[in-house]
Amino acid sequence: MDDRSEITRGFVLGKFMPPHRGHRLLCRFAEQFCDNLTILVCSLEDDPIPGDVRYGWMREMFPASDVIHLSEDMPQEPKDHPEFWKIWRETIKRIEPRDIDYVFASEPYGERLAKELDARFIPFDLGREMMPISGTEIREHPTKHWEMLPECTHGYFAKRVCVFGPESTGKSTLTRKLAAEFRTVYAWEHARALLDPKGGSCDQSDIPLIAQAQLSLEAALLGNVNRVLFCDTNLLLTEIWSEVLFGDCPEWIRTAAEHQHYDLTLLLDVDVPWVDDSQRYFPDQSAREAFFERCKMALEAKGDPFVILSGNYDERFHTACDLVRTLIS
Repeated sequence: MDDRSEITRGFVLGKFMPPHRGHRLLCRFAEQFCDNLTILVCSLEDDPIPGDVRYGWMREMFPASDVIHLSEDMPQEPKDHPEFWKIWRETIKRIEPRDIDYVFASEPYGERLAKELDARFIPFDLGREMMPISGTEIREHPTKHWEMLPECTHGYFAKRVCVFGPESTGKSTLTRKLAAEFRTVYAWEHARALLDPKGGSCDQSDIPLIAQAQLSLEAALLGNVNRVLFCDTNLLLTEIWSEVLFGDCPEWIRTAAEHQHYDLTLLLDVDVPWVDDSQRYFPDQSAREAFFERCKMALEAKGDPFVILSGNYDERFHTACDLVRTLIS
């Protein structure tokens, strides 16, 4: 039975750039060891991952702890400033004025930091035997070290692949097959679900709903993604369809499309047979080719990387798989 009479506070400091399973284990150990835990997320203006993003991740991962964001320009090593330890001691005591009993760390600096804070150093996996990886390694190849990343970071690091192009080119089938091949989720074409109940007809008032549904679906799926998110259409294609059908497009959709970026876009050619259904408009081959050229010009103007997929459905699938493997390797 625990007979301690005093409430203890622990302290963990780090950049968490990004947080990984090693950080999570350290902080969970610290939470179990003491009554209260302060986690200090340190960032600099030019860090490759913004400090507020990392702060948000750590708050989500450790809601029971006091997570604090330090964004001041601090010396990073003792050689950077003759009063390195004094600066850090005074800064920490200013932003965390409560007494600190224990400092937890997986690196040797923890011993000196604990001394500066009049605390006891509790080392944890100093040799990194349990988690032999660094944040730099993960940052350089996040999809390679995916299993080391907590779920809250997946949306940030996931690759995004959009399957794009004219109707009746196999976009939906290819998207589903790719998601199954790479064991991940995909954003389906939400327009079909919205328009099917009304016989497939599309009114101008449907366009904003289609765009918002597509945006919301992609955002919702990011928490479940495994390395890559496949998207059957995007806002740029919604913009093109709005212009083709109604001669205009809401300005907010144009703006959102400009800011919606993909690591790879697969533009499907019209060299496969036309298959009719209730939501398709242009069976004539010349009209299909014209729509394809419009899609190609829009992608070129946007500047995102894209590859044209031609040939039969199997050829397209195998080419797409090779491209995605290269993307995430």
